[in-house]
Amino acid sequence: MTNNKQLIELTGEIEDIIFRNEANGYTVMDIISGDETVTTVGTVASVSVGEEVKLIGSYKKHPTYGEQFAFEACERTIPSTSSAILKYLSSGTIKGVGPTTAKRLVEAFGDKTLEVIENEPERLAKIKGISNDKALAMSKDLQKIFGVRKVMTQLAQYGISSHQAINAWNMYGNKVIELIEENPYMLCNQGLNISFEIADNIAIEQNRQFDDNCRVRAGLLHILYHNQNNGHTCLPMNKLIEACCKFLQVSTEKVEENLNNMLSEGELILDIVGEKEFIFLPEMHSCESYSATRIAMALRFPAEQIDNIDDEINYVEHENHITYAQLQRTAIKMALTKGMLILTGGPGTGKTTTLNCIINILKRSGSTVALAAPTGRAAQRMAQLTGCEAKTIHRLLEVTWNKQDKPVFMRNDKNVLECDALIIDELSMVDSQLFESVMRALPLGCRLIMVGDSDQLPSVGAGNILSDLIACGKIPVVQLNEIFRQSMESLIVTNAHRIVKGEQPVIDSTTGDFFFMKRTSLSSLTTTIAELFTTRLPKSYGLSPLNDIQILCPGRKGQIGTRELNNVLQASINPKESFKREININGTILRMGDKVMQNKNNYDIPWTKDSGETGEGVFNGDIGILTAVSGNPAVLQVTYDDKVALYDAESAADLELAYAVTVHKSQGNEFNAVIIPLYNNPPQLIYRNLLYTAVTRAKKLLIIVGSSNTLYRMVENNKKTLRYSALKDFIIREVE
Repeated sequence: MTNNKQLIELTGEIEDIIFRNEANGYTVMDIISGDETVTTVGTVASVSVGEEVKLIGSYKKHPTYGEQFAFEACERTIPSTSSAILKYLSSGTIKGVGPTTAKRLVEAFGDKTLEVIENEPERLAKIKGISNDKALAMSKDLQKIFGVRKVMTQLAQYGISSHQAINAWNMYGNKVIELIEENPYMLCNQGLNISFEIADNIAIEQNRQFDDNCRVRAGLLHILYHNQNNGHTCLPMNKLIEACCKFLQVSTEKVEENLNNMLSEGELILDIVGEKEFIFLPEMHSCESYSATRIAMALRFPAEQIDNIDDEINYVEHENHITYAQLQRTAIKMALTKGMLILTGGPGTGKTTTLNCIINILKRSGSTVALAAPTGRAAQRMAQLTGCEAKTIHRLLEVTWNKQDKPVFMRNDKNVLECDALIIDELSMVDSQLFESVMRALPLGCRLIMVGDSDQLPSVGAGNILSDLIACGKIPVVQLNEIFRQSMESLIVTNAHRIVKGEQPVIDSTTGDFFFMKRTSLSSLTTTIAELFTTRLPKSYGLSPLNDIQILCPGRKGQIGTRELNNVLQASINPKESFKREININGTILRMGDKVMQNKNNYDIPWTKDSGETGEGVFNGDIGILTAVSGNPAVLQVTYDDKVALYDAESAADLELAYAVTVHKSQGNEFNAVIIPLYNNPPQLIYRNLLYTAVTRAKKLLIIVGSSNTLYRMVENNKKTLRYSALKDFIIREVE
């Protein structure tokens, strides 16, 4: 329920369904209440024109569409009179039933029409135009509609939203209520993702024991999934037991008993990692085990060597008027003689130059080369630097999405990629599950070249892929560490290397591309950032705030977090004006002209390029400009570099303001100018590779604003975030 609002009831008949998202039940509909027509918005299952409804909610003022009634609960009355049933069926509620068939049904069965359709479909076949098969289909359709409603009504009493109830219905059908009565903790299953707290509350209402086995088993799963979201693919058994006892307030014996049962039933997996017992969710154990097995196979059956490599390198040097450093030549040779290579190094060390030579020689040898990166921006940058087509990994693997909104790849072990060599950039951003998908689609004998910076932040998803692959010691690795002369002229590059070595950066320079501006209060810091972003940098350097300058924050919260800074910057650079349409998305105003970011992959969003090319899909981390808000219901137009994407109101929930973004969200991107606010950041956000990652996002200009003490503390703290993962140990085990 909405907090601090007086909820009211609104009753009436549904006149029109303006918009409906079948996946989640979000609906915009007009109802006739008394003598007026009211536009209402909310989540509800399977409503139809002609139904009588009682809505519970409140009126709100939409910035574009005016007054609407936002409902949080919907109670409906099944039409009971002949006239109401006729209107209900004529609206297309049941597949295959239009106005003509509806009229025949009501003439035959009157007020009992819906009861006959639901319970006596054989009687329908006596009506002209209705076969036995069609009668059964109509009956099943109506039973489903009524079933969803029943589930929603019963689950609503537990505080489960309409959207969650629809998901539960999609997974379990009418059995969901019975299943909850047997075990309320089934609601915590992946796919439903209803909170453990809600399940606990239901269990209390059922008078279940605090140490009920269902509760303990669900608690163990909850902790493992929670830690998976924090980057861990597994947990030490002793830590899992300890955490579960504390979380559930139950005895160690009870947790151990249930854990052993789950292990014996295969619901969890125990394996030895570094001589310690670790517990895995089955999908994560399978994921890391498969990747290790596939890497071992690739090492045993490598791609064929390229002949005359020295001559080939000399040819490329001559053609491009370049001389490769010794480590670069080593990397090129390894890439062309071994089946697998990890190429790593910081900015200015020549990774791209080395990679371009490898690609050149591979293509000259007749090899088909595929290039990929984790994000759209990273793939685009890879294409620009190499002059070759590059795709996101998801696109390369031909992603589709199942009903639970999880990726399913058409390229897999039964339909492998059609390439002789695969090059993956920004490997530090790749999580364990995505890496497994790559390995499944890799043809036997295909050359695999992985490029990344091991000093950057690890992936958002679970796993520690780049670090584990390097640490296993079984895969050829070349780390480029020489800063080339042209790059040494950049203080961004030299300071980045100082930071990664634990040396304090040079911050007293008054010329060049790296500046530090000391500020001793949060208010002065915020003011300075706003001035730099909106006026000073555009005036002094000719930079565009929307296209060239990016503020990178260590975190989201606080006065110098992304949330507050985005509000400040929006008000400064894109204030409210009568001609600018806007929309309120979960409490955030998105206005025409705003800089926005997509915060999750959505492969259903349609886009069009200037060339006329069309497609679908916008990626997590893509940054664009909100160029239009139109229609009722709303349609948003966002311009991303070379394409224009269209969002409905529901998909727009994945957009957020992007004048300021977190360092984590910036991975895979580069910006002409970067501003970093540092001032008494939370301890968990003061560490070296967070700072290093932020600094290396800047191409031409970097300004750190705030506290030198915070900056120094970040450089000194080399405690990288601990991640439990098993890929390194699994590879060693497979290879040896």
